[in-house]
Amino acid sequence: MSTQVHGTFEVEAQRHPPYDTRPGATLARTSLEKKFAGPLEATSHVEMIGAMSEVKGSAGYVAIERVVGTLAGRAGTFVMQHNGVMDRGAMSLSLTVVPDSGTDALVGLRGSMAIEIVEGQHHYRFDFTLPG
Repeated sequence: MSTQVHGTFEVEAQRHPPYDTRPGATLARTSLEKKFAGPLEATSHVEMIGAMSEVKGSAGYVAIERVVGTLAGRAGTFVMQHNGVMDRGAMSLSLTVVPDSGTDALVGLRGSMAIEIVEGQHHYRFDFTLPG
């Protein structure tokens, strides 16, 4: 049975200098720390690699995020994989739980997350399944 939960999170970013500035796109890395509130009570560390096109509003990123805390009262860790693309301002974002990355009471976790930013506040919607 699938469950959907909603909550908020805070983000702190550490942007690193670009490591490739050749024509076409600038490549850079960003490290993020997140703090989730709501049914997902957790912290996470994210490593993101991004490409910023020379065309305004066009970019892409991939990231891996380890989440540590509780989900619906069950403690453990899991890993999320991000894939984001912005095509001249039109955003497409996919966040998926890496299969079999759950530990402790989150073993067997499957799911995906949606993120929305409203008036500067980050919100998440997490659709997931857990065995038992």
